[in-house]
Amino acid sequence: MRFLVTGGAGFIGSAVVRHLITNVGAEVLVVDKLTYAGNLQSLKTVSNSPLYRFLKADICDPAAMKSAFAEFQPDYALHLAAESHVDRSISGSAVFIDTNIVGTYVLLEAARDYWKGLPAGRKFRFLHVSTDEVYGSLGDDGLFAETTAYDPSSPYSASKAASDHLAMAWQRTYGLPVVISNCSNNYGPYHFPEKFIPLVILNALHGKELPVYGQGANVRDWLYVEDHARALHLIATEGRIGEKYNVGGRNERRNIEIVHRICSILDRLRPKQAPHDRLIRFVADRPGHDHRYAIDAGKLEAELGWRAQENFDSGIEKTVAWYIDNEWWWRPLREHVYAGERLGLLE
Repeated sequence: MRFLVTGGAGFIGSAVVRHLITNVGAEVLVVDKLTYAGNLQSLKTVSNSPLYRFLKADICDPAAMKSAFAEFQPDYALHLAAESHVDRSISGSAVFIDTNIVGTYVLLEAARDYWKGLPAGRKFRFLHVSTDEVYGSLGDDGLFAETTAYDPSSPYSASKAASDHLAMAWQRTYGLPVVISNCSNNYGPYHFPEKFIPLVILNALHGKELPVYGQGANVRDWLYVEDHARALHLIATEGRIGEKYNVGGRNERRNIEIVHRICSILDRLRPKQAPHDRLIRFVADRPGHDHRYAIDAGKLEAELGWRAQENFDSGIEKTVAWYIDNEWWWRPLREHVYAGERLGLLE
């Protein structure tokens, strides 16, 4: 099988690529622009495999995308390329509109052109990978289902909602074999170190402040990235065309609980004179900060037999240990890309 994976040098994308090559034995073409969050070092374990290919290209480039499909001849396209940082979308929304909306349109058109030229009986599917943030904010109860109405709050989530609608419209209008997935918050190895969980881990290791929005009461459902990679392979190959599948870890935690859990693990693995939680600092909340996300993954579990292999306690232990053991990966990013500060924080 051949998989074209956009955004394959990113956090979730690289996990998918490693899974497809190592566990599935598939040929993979990674298409990535290598923006600040794209890192070929995340693909180091598979980069020498004969099953791996890489193309540096922008999904907003129609000629490049058309050529990628024509030359690689994929059986599946997994679209993960996206600007994905909520804070950055608040302070600079233009690139989110370009990449997440226009880029998705360009890719859908390239995929449609390629699909129309395939011989009769040749299988092809397009998986559009999205987020639970398109659904907006939940109260204290309830779960997001595939039928939940969209209600995005940030420029990022609005751009992803728009791209979801485009993907489904291309399926309904042109018959393009599209499947959509919406996932909860991911965490795990190779997560860009400026994001919430790795930032807390690395700041704590360096004795720096641990910034927490508001009072840390916002709730997220956390999904270990390797569980997500397995789910995306299943959805792409076995999901029903024209359907959406929610992917969640059934691991709801308040943000402040996450920080305290990481601190307690580091108190054990890397003890200091004082507990790590003394570094916690509450900062001004961001505009439109959704209170709670929680996903019902029942459809994915019932139809395709997927189950998360990690609960939050096991996954966060693995994640903290990975960052302790893999300084070679995160130190260049932390020192040269963003200097160890959380970007996008508003005054």
